[in-house]
Amino acid sequence: MLKDSFNRVINYLRISLVDRCNLRCVYCMPLENIRFLPGEELLTSREIELVVQAAVSVGFHKFRLTGGEPTLRSDLIDIVERITKIPGVDDLALTTNGLLMRTLAEPLKRAGLKRINVHLDSLNPEVVRRQMRWGSFERIWEGIAAAEAVGLTPLKLNAVVVRGYNDREVSDLARLTLDHAWHVRFIESMPLGPGKCASVAAQGYVSNRDTRELIERELGTMYELQSEDVSDESRNFRLNGAAGVVGFISPVSDPYCGSCNRMRLTADGKFHMCLLNDDELDVRKLLRRGDSTLSEIGQVLIRAVANKPFGHRLAEGHSTQGRSMFQIGG
Repeated sequence: MLKDSFNRVINYLRISLVDRCNLRCVYCMPLENIRFLPGEELLTSREIELVVQAAVSVGFHKFRLTGGEPTLRSDLIDIVERITKIPGVDDLALTTNGLLMRTLAEPLKRAGLKRINVHLDSLNPEVVRRQMRWGSFERIWEGIAAAEAVGLTPLKLNAVVVRGYNDREVSDLARLTLDHAWHVRFIESMPLGPGKCASVAAQGYVSNRDTRELIERELGTMYELQSEDVSDESRNFRLNGAAGVVGFISPVSDPYCGSCNRMRLTADGKFHMCLLNDDELDVRKLLRRGDSTLSEIGQVLIRAVANKPFGHRLAEGHSTQGRSMFQIGG
C-alpha cells in the first residue's frame, strides 16, 4: 500500500497515450497554433507496459487510458492486451470521445478492457458541433451503443458544463438515466493551462450546485447514493425510479483533494503529480537508458507519490502553465 505525505493511499494511474485529438472542445484545445508531440517522443507500448509492471510492484492496481484521444493510437489494442496480462492489474478502463468506438468496441473488449467513459456534452447535434467542435453526435451515439452492446459497462457519460453552451440542457442528459443503467456525470470547467481555452473555462464556469438545482427543478428531487469507494471524485444521485446514476464532479466548488488516489503519466513519459499543478518527474529518460530495471522505474514513481501536493489553488487564481488539459488527460 503506497501512501503519499498526506497519508492518502495512491493506487490509481491514469496513462495519457497521445496528446492529439479529433475534437477541439472550446475549453480544452484551440483550433490552431498547436504543437503536438512527435511520434518518437511518445512512450511505446513496451515502455507503457514496463511502467505498469513497476506501478503494480509498488501498490497500484487501477489504471485508465486517456489522451488527448487514446483511440488515435494505432497500437491501442496491443497496449490494452499488454496491460491486462500483467498480474495485479485489477481494473483497466478508457476515456474516449467515442467517435471511433463503433469499430473499436469489440476488439477492445476482446483485448481485456473492462469499461469506458465517453465524453458527450450535449444531446443536441448543433450544440455538440459548437461546443465540442469537429464532433458528430450521431457518431458518438453509435459508439456508445457499440460499447454497451459488447459489455464495456458500467457505461459513464461525462459532460463538461459551460455557460452559454450546454448549461441549459443538463436535464436532457440526466433524463437518460431514467431508462439506461448509465452514469451521467457533470463536470465543472477548470481553467487549466495558458491560452484562450482556459479563459473559456473560467468565464463559462457553472457550479454543480446550480446544475443540480436545475435538474431537480425540471426532473424532480434526487436522492444521494453512498459510494463504497472513498476516492470516488463523483457525488452520485438517483432520480426517483431511475435505472442509472447522475453524478457531479466538482473540482472547483467542492474539491475532493483529500481523498485523491491518482497519479498521472503523460504521453511523453512524465509522472504528473496533480492535474492542476505543474510538478513532474521524468521516467522516459530512465526507460530509454536501455538497462533500467522495474525496481528503478518503481522508485521514480515512489518519489513522484512522495512529492504529490495536497491539492490545487484554483481559489487563489493559480493553475497549470506548463501543460493544457489535452496534454494531461483530465
